[in-house]
Amino acid sequence: MKYDIVIFDLDGTLLNTIGDLAASVDYVMRSRNLPEHTDAEYRQMVGGGIKRLVERALPDDLAHNSAYVEECVTEFRRYYVDNIDRYTEPYEGMHSLLVELRTLGVEVAVASNKFQHGTERLVAKFFGDIDFVAIEGNREGAPLKPDPAIVHNILRQTSIDPSRAIMVGDSGIDIRTAKAAGIDSVGVAWGFRFAEELVEAGASVVVENSAKLREILLA
Repeated sequence: MKYDIVIFDLDGTLLNTIGDLAASVDYVMRSRNLPEHTDAEYRQMVGGGIKRLVERALPDDLAHNSAYVEECVTEFRRYYVDNIDRYTEPYEGMHSLLVELRTLGVEVAVASNKFQHGTERLVAKFFGDIDFVAIEGNREGAPLKPDPAIVHNILRQTSIDPSRAIMVGDSGIDIRTAKAAGIDSVGVAWGFRFAEELVEAGASVVVENSAKLREILLA
């Protein structure tokens, strides 16, 4: 096989988390008498971490008030941690794909902009039987994707050459991360973004379902 490791994004790639993310931001908006948003609108806001999500959800004048944003982030995090898996579920075929990759000896890892505790908690709940070689979320002081540091860290842990690695993600951020890290990438069209964004970011291929993704990863 061409790849020794597959690095997966989490939200919008392995898990459909939009329901819980939307509910948590809406909770913050309601508590402050601010307008809420639709799931479709939230799909365009996610991907850059919690702070960026909150900023995008707030009215422009409040989004530039750093102290106010931090208050909202704290409120969001408190609610989200308590309600992180009410609506979240794996995308069809992804669990079985992970099982097959590991059975064939291919390493799997997670690289997410979600905070580390939330990343680990969701992976443990929905993919607890999968032996991930690394589960990397956002930590304080660590750069967010598309900075390639998260991929570099995973490759250092595994001593796998970049030429034998591929990243799977649903957003242009994931594709740009892979490009910056010097590894292959594949975009998935079932997540929070559109195929056009993935192509514009430089994805050489975009797949519509897990069966097509399997063909690429196991070629």
